[in-house]
Amino acid sequence: MGFEQKYPAEPVSAEPLWRHYRDQFPVTERLIYLNHAAVAPLPRPAAEAMQALAQDALDFGSLHYDKWLDTYEKLRVAAARLIGADRGEIAIVKNTSEGIATVAMGLHWRPGDRVVAFREEFPSNYYPWLRLEEHRASVDWLSVTDPLEAIDHACQGAKLLAISFVQYLSGLRADINAIGEICHRHGCFFLVDAIQGLGAFPLNVQTAHIDALAADGHKWMLGPEGCGILYIRKNRQDSIFPMEFGWTNVAGYHDYSSRDMTLRPDAGRYECGTLNTIGCYGLHASIEFLLEVGIERIAPAVQSLTNQLAEGAIRKGYQLLGDRTPENGAGIIAVHKPGIDSRQVVHELKERGVIAAPRQGWVRFSPHFYISPEDIERVVEALP
Repeated sequence: MGFEQKYPAEPVSAEPLWRHYRDQFPVTERLIYLNHAAVAPLPRPAAEAMQALAQDALDFGSLHYDKWLDTYEKLRVAAARLIGADRGEIAIVKNTSEGIATVAMGLHWRPGDRVVAFREEFPSNYYPWLRLEEHRASVDWLSVTDPLEAIDHACQGAKLLAISFVQYLSGLRADINAIGEICHRHGCFFLVDAIQGLGAFPLNVQTAHIDALAADGHKWMLGPEGCGILYIRKNRQDSIFPMEFGWTNVAGYHDYSSRDMTLRPDAGRYECGTLNTIGCYGLHASIEFLLEVGIERIAPAVQSLTNQLAEGAIRKGYQLLGDRTPENGAGIIAVHKPGIDSRQVVHELKERGVIAAPRQGWVRFSPHFYISPEDIERVVEALP
């Protein structure tokens, strides 16, 4: 069984992407790290940026606070470049959950409003709609495997649709552009949980008609935990009130004596108080690093490595969760072998320096672009 490649491979004459950038990932000296869908190891640029900030704060306290402010802005600009947005549409948040909750709680819900959501979602993109269903709106629960026709039908008259770019367990990559067109046509707010794909696969909020997007930085964007981005389209910002309210939500937040609660004129209105400065240093550096490498080069490398791993696991008698195709494949696969506990497989692999994750009875693998094909073959050989 073979998996075709949707994205064009690099020219044969080109140096493999993993070889060119492998030295930026010291983790490769110790581990074969196939767990980027959980918490990714830091690349050198991100680690060094945070180390520099920590040293500066150690030596000078907040003397260079102006540089901290510059980094916040640089992060907004870099994140906007990554998704095809404007910097004024980017807020810095703690995590994906905070970003999704900002939208779910900030929209004005009326009796009869309806949400389209998906049963297979990670809890951060499931619980807000379940809670909303209990109090303020009805929810149409679909499956991520439902055809676009079913999504089109459900979106008629719906207020909002929320879906993950890539599903956390199966690795199914949604047809974001097609779903966005459906939402746009029906006037349905389109919210994307992008954490499991952003940084590994191209995504453009304009092309996909995305109204809001949330993603923490510690997975495929190769940043630290506790620092993420929230995109809200400019013309949607006045319809989403910041429910978490503090001193930096307002336009005049530099004037501590002011009591004017006029909101900031951009997505900064969703930033409630002091930011995770050291996290911003790390996430800015990691996004700039990914932009330098090129998402259009990273995507085929990730897809090829994951295809190779899926094929190898199947050869060893493992079953693959879902039907992986060139159109829906991403950087995640989940496999299971009858009669073998997935936790035991993960434990045995860890003993051999291979990092994966047990998830709901499956072994989940998630390689990034700097992993080599030889690494993948060693993992396949190590599978019990």
